[in-house]
Amino acid sequence: MPDRTALKGSDAAGHPIVVIPARMASTRLPGKPLADICGAPMIVQVWRRAMEAEIGRVVVAAAEAEIAEAVRAAGGEAVLTDPDLPSGSDRVWQAVCELDPKGHHAIVINVQGDLPTLDPALIRTAYEALIRPGADISTLAAEIVVEEERTNENVVKAVAAFEGTRLARALYFTRATAPWGPGPLYHHIGLYAYRREALARFVVLPPSPLEKREKLEQLRALEAGMSIEVALVDTVPLGVDTPADLEKARAALSRRSV
Repeated sequence: MPDRTALKGSDAAGHPIVVIPARMASTRLPGKPLADICGAPMIVQVWRRAMEAEIGRVVVAAAEAEIAEAVRAAGGEAVLTDPDLPSGSDRVWQAVCELDPKGHHAIVINVQGDLPTLDPALIRTAYEALIRPGADISTLAAEIVVEEERTNENVVKAVAAFEGTRLARALYFTRATAPWGPGPLYHHIGLYAYRREALARFVVLPPSPLEKREKLEQLRALEAGMSIEVALVDTVPLGVDTPADLEKARAALSRRSV
């Protein structure tokens, strides 16, 4: 990995900012940003993981005041955003525009607010993939090792040609089993790093035909001709969507603190 001090001080590094969008509206786990995990709200645990990445500034983009208050009580930075925004990407962009109107932060990293056990190294990996020449956006993928996930429509697949390398350009994302034929499939991990101008362009694009068909927002970028670099990692972080997921996260962080 690149030297952390050099990354922080380099203009080429883009002065990254990590933004964590969060909102209370969750059908399967109402109020999940404030769900207690080992003595702290889930959103605070996610903020801690992002701080541990040591990338730079970390901000929670909160749709509701109670989320912002929880983060600030833990010593973090939070900004309120319009609760009616259609997506996390829109929430991230509104927060960046409010906090950094002069454009100091040239790289924006979007970390989902329901990843309390996230390995901070994954944030750095997405960042390092983006600062390679030619990428507008970067994201992550891991090889699928559970057979039933190969055909599970809820497991999004990243179609990219990893051939003796851990970095590849995204050709497509799909809920289908793809590509066809023998060989590995890759589970897409929804953590993104954007060049600021790419995020600005992305959020004003209308939903695209394939995005609407697959219900995958990242296809809007591909259909608009934007390039997405995919970094191959070894683990898929636990996303907390249900009470069962919450218990898994509590158990995992309890072991981490021992």
